[in-house]
Amino acid sequence: MKVGCIGLGDIARKAYLPVLGVQPGIDLHLHTRTPATLTRVADELRVPAERRHPSLDALLAQDLDAAFVHAPTAVHPEIVTRLLEAGVPTYVDKPLAYELADSQRLVELAEERGVSLAVGFNRRFAPAYAQCAEHPRELILMQKNRIGRPEEARTLVLDDFIHVVDTLRFLVPGPVDDVSVRARVEGGLVHHVVLQLAGDGFTALGTMNRLSGSAEEILEVSGQDTKRQVINLAEVVDHKGQPTVRRRGDWVPVARQRGIEQAVLSFLDAVRAGKPLSARDALATHDLCERVVREVQERSAAS
Repeated sequence: MKVGCIGLGDIARKAYLPVLGVQPGIDLHLHTRTPATLTRVADELRVPAERRHPSLDALLAQDLDAAFVHAPTAVHPEIVTRLLEAGVPTYVDKPLAYELADSQRLVELAEERGVSLAVGFNRRFAPAYAQCAEHPRELILMQKNRIGRPEEARTLVLDDFIHVVDTLRFLVPGPVDDVSVRARVEGGLVHHVVLQLAGDGFTALGTMNRLSGSAEEILEVSGQDTKRQVINLAEVVDHKGQPTVRRRGDWVPVARQRGIEQAVLSFLDAVRAGKPLSARDALATHDLCERVVREVQERSAAS
């Protein structure tokens, strides 16, 4: 099975290549436009010279069975379009694109061509978060914070807050009939953003503070006098009277803890089985992100 990896930045090297590089039956092909990076990463993974490609054209000439896209978001539309037009099942590290129109076009192109398209929302596969989907969820609270990183609305939401948006969508126990957005913006930069989703019997609240005292991710789901808290995807605390703590095992790989390994293997299994994958649900997350961006920008213009 020939699998291409496009873009060899931090997320590819730290999260995806350690998984792809050890899968049996896979011939890994690498592409980046930076020669020194291509050589260094390929040497580390012992990828032979004939599977190192300095151009997308050279990679596409290999008749790939699947591809993973980890290039910068700005070039996703161009790269994903080329892959889909070539009939290559494609996994894209979120988001599909910065602009909703581009994301819609890519999803429609994949459907028209009958080619699988998947978006890397790994938290849906993270064991601690997947277990929360089995817990009572009358109230869902998620915060994902950073230190000293105010940012322009579109890049903040589509490159980072999108994980919060998608996790809330994944965990809400029913249809959402109310959406509200709050934010603090100064000088065109977002300091914090809050998204609330509500429906019959539940409320979900997602926050991101880019001027927080720590870099952290905390998820809480509660209802029926019980609460489950997940800290940095590694520690699970169940509250029902006395708290019970479960921590990630010492030998559990980070990629498995964060759901990346499971997402990769699920995608590859679907490709091998010829099972078509649709990014239509992922597009709904992008659509909600666009609403967040629009409302944050409107607040900024009014301030």
